[in-house]
Amino acid sequence: MGDDTHGWTAAPGAAQRARSVLAAAWSCTVTAEAAREELIGAHEVTDDGRVLLRLPADSALAAAALCAPRGEPSAVLEFADAAPVPVRGRIRARLWLAGRLSAAADRLAFEPTRIVLRQLSGTVLVDPAEFAEAAPDPLATAEARLLTHLADCHPDAVERLTRLVEPASLHGAVRVQPLALDRHGLTLRIERVRSDGDVRLTFHAPADGVAELTERVHVLLSQASAAACPRPLQRQRTDREG
Repeated sequence: MGDDTHGWTAAPGAAQRARSVLAAAWSCTVTAEAAREELIGAHEVTDDGRVLLRLPADSALAAAALCAPRGEPSAVLEFADAAPVPVRGRIRARLWLAGRLSAAADRLAFEPTRIVLRQLSGTVLVDPAEFAEAAPDPLATAEARLLTHLADCHPDAVERLTRLVEPASLHGAVRVQPLALDRHGLTLRIERVRSDGDVRLTFHAPADGVAELTERVHVLLSQASAAACPRPLQRQRTDREG
C-alpha cells in the first residue's frame, strides 16, 4: 500500500472526522419524538460543535423537541458523507448526533450528548468532550471541489498514482477513482467487477491548505514517476483493448 513508502502515517481521529462530516454537510435529517424532517441548507455549526437549526415556520419539530422529557435526548440529527466522485457505494460515512434542542433567538440550538460515527472501517462512539474540542480537517469544505477536479481534469495523474499501490491490490481492477482527501493523505477507490477496495496514500507531511496540498500531491506524483513497478491497471486495459 501507499503507506509503506512514506514516513507520515497519521490519519484523522474519530472526533476530527466527525467534525469534518458535520462541516461539509449541506443537509441533515432531524428526528424528534414522532416528527422527522429532511433539512437542506438549514444548519450552522458553532466552534464547539453545537448545531444551530433554522426550521420552517410550519415545522412540527420545534414543538415535539422542546416538549420532550427533561434529561432525555430530544432529537437525533443524521448526516451522510457522500463521495463527490461517482463510485459504487458513495456513502463514505454517516454521523448521528443525539442531544437536546433549546430555543436560541429565531433558531434552535442543538447540543450533542451522544455521537456515533459509522465509516467504512467500522462504527465508533465519539467522546462529546473530544468532539467539542476538535476542529474539522482544514480541507473538509474544499474536498469535494478538489476531488472532482482531480477525477475530471487529471485522470492521467490518478492512473500514475497507482504505481504507488501494491500490484496485488490492483489485481482485477477495472477503474481507479479518488475517493477521499484530508490533510494527511489521499484515498483511492479500486473498483473491480464484483468488489471494491480502498488504498490510502499518505503525504510526507500534513497539508493545512490548498497550496500545501498541491505540493504534497506533486511529491506523490514524483514518487510514482520514479517507481520501477509497472502499472497493472494500464496493462489490463491494454490487454482488454487489444
